[in-house]
Amino acid sequence: MDTPMDIARRVADTVLYEGYLLYPYRASAAKNRVRWQFGVLVPPAFTATAEHPANLTECLLEEAAGADVRLLLRFLHVRTRVVERAEDDGYWPVRELHAAGRTHLTFDEATEREVEAVVSITGLLDGGERVIEVLVPGDHAIEPIPGPSGEVLGRVVTGHLPLEAALRVSAERVPGPYGLVRLRIRVENTDPWEPRGAPREEALRRSLVAAHLLVSVSAGAFVSLLDPPEWARPAAETCRNEHTWPVLVGEPGHRDVMLSSPIILYDHPDIAPESPGALFDATEIDELLHLRTLTLTEEETREARATDSRAAGIIDMVGELPPEMVERLHGVIRYLNAPGRSGAAPAPEPPAEPEPLPGDPRRTPSSRASGRESSPWDPEQTPVTPWWDPGSDPTVSPGTDSVTIRGMTVARGSRVRLVPGRRRADAHDMFLAGRTARVEAVLLDLDGARHLAVTLEEDPGADLYRSHGRFLYFAPDEVEPLDAGWADEEVGA
Repeated sequence: MDTPMDIARRVADTVLYEGYLLYPYRASAAKNRVRWQFGVLVPPAFTATAEHPANLTECLLEEAAGADVRLLLRFLHVRTRVVERAEDDGYWPVRELHAAGRTHLTFDEATEREVEAVVSITGLLDGGERVIEVLVPGDHAIEPIPGPSGEVLGRVVTGHLPLEAALRVSAERVPGPYGLVRLRIRVENTDPWEPRGAPREEALRRSLVAAHLLVSVSAGAFVSLLDPPEWARPAAETCRNEHTWPVLVGEPGHRDVMLSSPIILYDHPDIAPESPGALFDATEIDELLHLRTLTLTEEETREARATDSRAAGIIDMVGELPPEMVERLHGVIRYLNAPGRSGAAPAPEPPAEPEPLPGDPRRTPSSRASGRESSPWDPEQTPVTPWWDPGSDPTVSPGTDSVTIRGMTVARGSRVRLVPGRRRADAHDMFLAGRTARVEAVLLDLDGARHLAVTLEEDPGADLYRSHGRFLYFAPDEVEPLDAGWADEEVGA
């Protein structure tokens, strides 16, 4: 049976290698020319990109008196691999070299690194911050490339640059009656390297890539920051996490292991059992990646194998996957209620018929008279307009309904300025802030809330979106009216 740490490592390995190498797994592919996107901690003096030298994790522990906290810092250490051709005057770097039926490519790899430390909560509360230095030595290796007759055609030069980093760990009691402790962990790159205009590739070789933390506690439990109990919510909301996202890991209900991830996850994430192995793209469909990899030509396959040993492993895994495993990738049905201890799941109870909403055609006078419930899929019973469509309710008319905003009537044809951000908005909404738009409809949802369907005034595709009913939607408090009333003429005419 898997332990919480086994599950945590499985998820953490996926985080570690997410985006490491993407389909079609070739060095020449455009998507593999800009690498290492998640959790990159660069040297402090490197400011040419938006990447950061440190991350900060804050989480809550309950009933942690006398507990020990185990910290496991994990990251990738970039390993250079340069192919050099032998010439009369020495060795010269080349992108690729073919020898004895093999292709050798210049391409950076990576090595897994782990740093473990154990700290006492009591010691942190009494003694303040503890600093754990992380020193990873560099190395250098040369592998000759022999020709068919044993002559040296070139060499492969590999190596790591040394890394310097630090873990800064502290804890404090959270005021209140619940005995909570806030654990604070800062991971920082302390390399003194001066970039002097060096490119990102040089900085990456001195960086912690895909850096994340596995944190376990010997006693007590972590408090979920995503879904804290109400009594802990005020303390959870004051936790500050920078460039990282702490979640509970292990079986649901277990709270003794936490993963601080550079990628946003839910509590208790896991890898689907149908997944045959790492494809380095966890947000993609495994079946799609499997089928696409099978379509690679022989030349593309040779290049993928030469790109990285892990890419070669993917090629082998996909080629050797038996049909029954491929079939599992196609889909699976999971039930919310797990089977009982006997191993046999009880037959599900038929769902209770919900009370119909106003306008629901499943309960019509004729069906009540006959004692038979009409089905929404019965062509003789179902109206042309579904019950949830505004057309089935004569009191709702999105084309003529209006809403009052700041004392002004806003309806179809009104001009408004978009001001998202007064409620939770996504990045796309924020890009629209300050733009002017024209209201196309005023909608009423089943909860009684109003929504405005709009098109941007300066959008050259507005007419096309209008003809297809493709609108942007905002709440009334996310717009400012620019004029009142609605147009007499047809909008867009």
